[in-house]
Amino acid sequence: MRLQPLRATCAVLAGASLMLALSACAPLVVGGGAVVGTLVAVDRRTAGAQLDDENIQLRAASRIREALGDKAHVNVTSYNRQVLLTGEVPALADIDRAQQAAATVENVRGLINELAVMPASSLGARSNDTYITGKVRASLVDAQDLSATAFKVTTERGVVYLMGRVTQREAQRASDIARGVSGVRKVVRMFETISESEVPRAGQQPNKDN
Repeated sequence: MRLQPLRATCAVLAGASLMLALSACAPLVVGGGAVVGTLVAVDRRTAGAQLDDENIQLRAASRIREALGDKAHVNVTSYNRQVLLTGEVPALADIDRAQQAAATVENVRGLINELAVMPASSLGARSNDTYITGKVRASLVDAQDLSATAFKVTTERGVVYLMGRVTQREAQRASDIARGVSGVRKVVRMFETISESEVPRAGQQPNKDN
């Protein structure tokens, strides 16, 4: 019977869909389509930070597209106003141009540039990255000792980037989970560390942004 692999795949995709609904907004892609997630109520960022992240991703993607055109494939991910750039550009100068374009966006308070000078990844490679991201998110949902909505997951060429406001224990646990997912070549942690005592407060949506 070949139904079992199909069911497993459907389970992963279902988990990915669940996490897209529960997690922070998805990254935007320049030079290959764009995906915009929705704001959620359960999040360790303030409501203002969530809205800023949505706007930052839209505006940064637009400005990078204006600067580089369609010759580059750049993913823009923002979490708590920290911007991560991943993908491929044709020349070394384009790395700086993309960073400068993103840095001009209002409310960006930090920028991590992980762009590589190489041919743009294929649609097959990007689909595989999306599949890996879905598996990692589903694995975080399955973990009983983690709040999956505290994490944002992005994958580029098999490298999984983890972002979020988490404790040291949560950071290590999530990293171990991601490393155990098939197809993951490397895990890069880009967390904001909070104390255990901050977790209940971080899980609430304060009225005042900070």
